[in-house]
Amino acid sequence: MQSPANWPILVIAVISAVIVVEVTRRVLSRIGRKWALARHLVEHCTWPAFSVAAIVAFNVVFGPGILGDSEAEKSVAGTIERILGLLTIGSVTWLIVESTYALTDVVLDRLVMVEGERNRRARRIMTQIALVRRIAAAVIIVIAIGAMLFSFPQVRALGAGLLASAGIAGAVVGIAAQPTIGNVLAGLQLAFSDALRLDDVVVVENEWGRIEELTLTYVVLRLWDERRLVLPVSYFTQTPFENWTRHGSRVLAVVFLRVDWSVPVDKLRDELYAFLQENPLWDQKDWTLQVTDVCPNGLIELRALMSAADSPSSWDLKCDVREHLVNYVRENYPEALPRFRVESPETRAGVTWPQGGEVEGPAEPPPAGQPPRKPGFSGHQP
Repeated sequence: MQSPANWPILVIAVISAVIVVEVTRRVLSRIGRKWALARHLVEHCTWPAFSVAAIVAFNVVFGPGILGDSEAEKSVAGTIERILGLLTIGSVTWLIVESTYALTDVVLDRLVMVEGERNRRARRIMTQIALVRRIAAAVIIVIAIGAMLFSFPQVRALGAGLLASAGIAGAVVGIAAQPTIGNVLAGLQLAFSDALRLDDVVVVENEWGRIEELTLTYVVLRLWDERRLVLPVSYFTQTPFENWTRHGSRVLAVVFLRVDWSVPVDKLRDELYAFLQENPLWDQKDWTLQVTDVCPNGLIELRALMSAADSPSSWDLKCDVREHLVNYVRENYPEALPRFRVESPETRAGVTWPQGGEVEGPAEPPPAGQPPRKPGFSGHQP
């Protein structure tokens, strides 16, 4: 049996590897104040790097004879080596995936700060990067699992038979996983066709919201009241939906008012323009006030139209304009408030109101002790 002095060497090797990683982490933390990549490497790769360093150091120092020369000890050593191999593959895969996320986060940080007209292109790139790195992570993990399986001799022996039946197995798996595969392909189609991007404003199922998360299988929509609507990706390739930020975030706000014919439209138009000039939500571009309809109940319909930078500003601007115009009409032109006209015989000149084939005249004086009858009432008083 080998000397137990090898065990302290093994422990020292693992501790030394961990110390090297810790020193590197501290150096990158200092550099990360000015270098974004170093900061993201520290955020993502600290624990994967510790695990890789410890496992690799243990694997390098650990030898077949470290436990002894007997058959039982050699069998235990072989089992430990196989476990170390699996742990090495797993930790290296973890480190590669996290390193990929750290590299892409550098690009995403720069895109988040982009505003104005370039924001639409930046959001498209963000969506594509997010999906591509998820695909890359999935591919790396699948390859790692395959490498783990093929580290077993029994699996390698079955490899030829599995490859021979790969066509049938692939067809069966393809049929069983058809919805999942369809969602994955739909996610790629959305990302690279620029039909949907992160932070896009959409209307789905009569719900207004923003795209909060876009994965290969589902889309999370953050609604205006902070609810979350989760839909499969295939929904957006098979069902029509509204995208308010497809080519830009600027939208038009519309306010309808129904008022009496006597309202001075020119005065309201001047008041609307004066109010918009003082409102910071208006983007100083489009506005108008028009009579768009004559309603059958004796009212006219006014449409106030004004532009805003984005849909939230548009909603607030509509509420502000509606409130201001209502107060302006009520305080300055109360006679123009909506009124419903009721026509009666007294309001129609020269026309009487027939009832039962006869025209009622003035009410006859009632007998003593009875109240007078109303005009047009032909019944008897109780």
